[in-house]
Amino acid sequence: QVQLAESGGGLVQAGGSLRLSCAASGRTFSRYDMGWFRQAPGKEREFVAAISRSGGGIYDADSVKGRFTISRDNAKNMVYLQMNSLKPEDTAVYYCAATPTIIYGNNYAFPTIYDYWGQGTQVTVSS
Repeated sequence: QVQLAESGGGLVQAGGSLRLSCAASGRTFSRYDMGWFRQAPGKEREFVAAISRSGGGIYDADSVKGRFTISRDNAKNMVYLQMNSLKPEDTAVYYCAATPTIIYGNNYAFPTIYDYWGQGTQVTVSS
C-alpha cells in the first residue's frame, strides 16, 4: 500500500510556472507507475501525465504537451509535475495517483487503473 500527498499548488498568473510535488510513503514506491490527473469544477477527472516505475516511459495529454513535464525520484519517493506556460484553462485540483499495474498502450489515461490517490492540490491560473 502507498499513501500520497501533493503539494506546490497555488495562484499564478497566465504564462507563469508551478512545480507540483507528490510524496509517497512506503518502501515499494519503485514498484508503482504514477500519474497526475486534474479536475475542474463541474468537469470529469482528466488525465495529465504518467510515468513508468523506472522513469523510462512518459506519457502526456495533448493539452499539456510541451508545457508540462512529469518526473520521479525513486530514491526520495517523489513524483513531480513541472508546469510552464500556464493557462487559465489549467485551473483545477491536481491529483497524484499510483498503480501497481504496468502502464502501456493508453491505459495510463484511465483513472480506474490507479489504486491510490492523494488529496489533491489546487492550481489557479489568473488571466
